[in-house]
Amino acid sequence: MKLVIVESPTKSTTIQRYLGEDYIVFASCGHVRDLATTGKGGLGVDVENDFAPTYIVPKAKEAIVKELKAKKKLCDEVILATDPDREGEAIAWHLAEVLKLDIDTTKRLEFHEITRESISAAIANPRTIDTNLVSSQETRRIIDRIIGFKLSTLIAKKINSKSAGRVQSSTLKLIYELDKKIAEFVPEEYWNIVAETKVGDKTIKLSFAGKDGKSIDIHSKEECDAILNALEKKLTVVSVKKTYRLKEPKAPFITSTLQQEAFARLKFKTKKTTTLAQKLYEGIDVGGEHMGLITYIRTEDTRLSSTFVNRAVNFISDSIGEEYLDKAKVAKALKESGNSALPHEAIRPASNHRTPASVKQYLSQDLFNLYKLIYNRALAALMKPRKDEVLSVVLQSGEYQFKMEFARTIFQGFETIYKDVEDEEKVYTSLPDINEGEVLEFTSLTGEQKFTQPPTHYSEAKLVRKMEEEGIGRPSTYASTIEIISKRNYVTNNAGILEATEQGNKTIRVLNKFFPDIVDVTYTAKMEEELDKIETAKVSRSQVLNDFYKEFVNVFNVAQELMYKDEPVPTGELCPDCGKPLVYKEGKNGSFIGCIGFPECKFIKTEPKKVTMLDETCPKCGKNLLIREIKVKGKTKTITACSGFPECKYIKKEENQYASETNKNVCPECGSPLIRRKGSYGSFYGCSNYPQCNYMKKIGKK
Repeated sequence: MKLVIVESPTKSTTIQRYLGEDYIVFASCGHVRDLATTGKGGLGVDVENDFAPTYIVPKAKEAIVKELKAKKKLCDEVILATDPDREGEAIAWHLAEVLKLDIDTTKRLEFHEITRESISAAIANPRTIDTNLVSSQETRRIIDRIIGFKLSTLIAKKINSKSAGRVQSSTLKLIYELDKKIAEFVPEEYWNIVAETKVGDKTIKLSFAGKDGKSIDIHSKEECDAILNALEKKLTVVSVKKTYRLKEPKAPFITSTLQQEAFARLKFKTKKTTTLAQKLYEGIDVGGEHMGLITYIRTEDTRLSSTFVNRAVNFISDSIGEEYLDKAKVAKALKESGNSALPHEAIRPASNHRTPASVKQYLSQDLFNLYKLIYNRALAALMKPRKDEVLSVVLQSGEYQFKMEFARTIFQGFETIYKDVEDEEKVYTSLPDINEGEVLEFTSLTGEQKFTQPPTHYSEAKLVRKMEEEGIGRPSTYASTIEIISKRNYVTNNAGILEATEQGNKTIRVLNKFFPDIVDVTYTAKMEEELDKIETAKVSRSQVLNDFYKEFVNVFNVAQELMYKDEPVPTGELCPDCGKPLVYKEGKNGSFIGCIGFPECKFIKTEPKKVTMLDETCPKCGKNLLIREIKVKGKTKTITACSGFPECKYIKKEENQYASETNKNVCPECGSPLIRRKGSYGSFYGCSNYPQCNYMKKIGKK
C-alpha cells in the first residue's frame, strides 16, 4: 500500500479513483507547518543565526498531521503530490520533515492537469523535492514575516492601521496614486464636429479628419464655429479605398488574463474567479466520474502542450471545419511547447471532447460560464483570424475632410467560438456602392462641447493587470492581496471597483515617507526577481536575506524614532469618570467613543437606549409600562416592560399573530399560549410567558 499526499480533499477524491485500491490518497489541506511567533520580536526567525526558522504545526493542523502519521505506518511508501509551484514544493518539504521522510529519495509527483493520463505519467516519472524551490519559498516567507510583523506593529502603534506588507502596501500605493491623479485632475475644454450624411437609405456618422490630411484639435466654441462656417453644404467623395483587415485571436489564458476577462465578461471578482477555477482544476462529478476539467490555474505562460495541440487540431478539423484551423499557429505552438523556461503551460481544457455543452448539466451556471470561456479561448488561439473587407471613404467639404468606414466580415475565423468582449465594431452585411466624385449632403452638422475626463478608478481586473505589468506578487497572490487590503479597510470595493479610504491614504502616506523603497513597485518586483534567482541557484538564500535585512533594519530604526503618533480626535466632551477628554477610537467591533486616559480609565460612552413611556400600568407593581430595546443574541428587539426594572421584571406578552396555531399549542410547563417565533436556527414555538418561562419547541420542516 502506498500513501499519496495532495493538498486538496477534492483533488484526493479524483486521484484516488484513478490510482485504485493499491493507494491511499490523503489531503494535507495546504501547509502543515508555519513559522512560529516566538523568539526575538515574535518573528519565529533567528536573524543572528543565518535566519534559521522555527517551524511549528498550528493547532488547526495537529489532527491532520496525526492522521498522516497513522496512515504512514499502514503504508510501504509515501509519495508527495502537492501543487506544482513554489508553495506546493514547500508544502511537500514540510510534509517530508514532519513525517521524517528522506528528501533525497522520497518521490515527488508533478502534474498540471488532473486526468487519468497525466496522473499515470506522473507516477511513472517521479522526481524528488526541489530544494532550490523550497529555499525560494522560505526566503519569501521570512522576508514577508519580518516586513509584515515589524511594519504592522509600528503602524498599529503609531497610526492605528492594521497591517503592512511587501506586496499589499505596494498594491495599495498603486490605488492611492491613481486616486490622487483623479482628485487632482483639471478638465480641459475641447470641441467635436458632429456630422451625419445619408448613404442609400442609411444614416452614417462622419468622422472629422481635419485639414490637408492632418487632424485638428478644437479648443473653443469660436474655433469650432469658424470651421462650421467654412464648410460647404455638400460633401464630395475624393477617395474610395477597399482593403482587407485581419483580427487575430488572443493567446490562451494565464492567471491574470483569466481574472481580467472573467471580470469584463462575467462580472466575477478575482476571488470568485480563482475559487471557481480551482474547482474546475481539482475535479467535478461528471456523469458519476470525478474529473479535472482544466489545467493548473496559476501560470504566467501562454504555451500549450504538444498533446493538447495535436488533439485540438483533430477536434477543430472535425467539429468546426478544417478551413478554420491555422496551421502556422499550430506549428508555432508545437515548437514552443517544450522550449519555455516557465514550469506551467496556459490554462486550458484537460480534454477537447468534454465540450462546454457536454458537461453543462453537471455544472452550476457560474462554473459553466467560466469553463466555456477557458475552453473556447484555448481552441480559438489555434484558429485563423477573422477577415473583414473594409471600405474607407474620404470626403471633402471646403478645405476640410471627413471620413467614413464600412466593414463586412467575409470569414469569421476564430470568432465562430470566441468573440472579444471589447469588439463592438459595426459590421455591415454588404458594402455600399460609392464612387469618387459622388456628391453627398450633410443631414446634420453641429459642434459639440466636451471636457477631458479623469482616468477611471481601478477595477479588480485593471489592478491585476497593473500588478502583473509591474511585477508585484505572483498569480497565486493577486486575489488574496486585493482581499487583504479590502478587509483592512484600506480600500472600498464596490462591485469590483476599488478606491482608497482615508485610512488607506494615511497608511500609504506614512509608509511612503519612512519606507519609500518597501512600498515602491520596483522594490517588490526586484524581490521577486531575487526569489527566482534562488530557484535557479544563481544566488543563495543567505545572501538575499542578509542584503535585505541590513538595509531594512537601518530604515526601520530611523522610522521607529521619528514616526509621529496619531493624535486621537477629540469629541469636545469630558470623561464623566476622570475628567479627561473623550476621543473617537477604533475597535474590533467598529468605531466608539472612549476616554483618552485608557488604560487607567476604561470609560466607554454608550448611546442611550430608545425608551417610550406608556400610559398603561404594570399589572404586578402599578408602575408605568414602557417600550424599550434590548439585545438578544446580538440582535435588537423591542419589548413592552415595567419601568421598575430591575426590581420588577414584568414583560408584557407579545401579541400572537398566529392565533389559529396558538389555540392548539399550549406550553406544557406553565399553560400559557405558545407563540411561533423565528430564531437563528429556524422557526420554533416559544412560551408567551417568556422570560419567566423559557420553554421552546422546534418546528420541523414540512
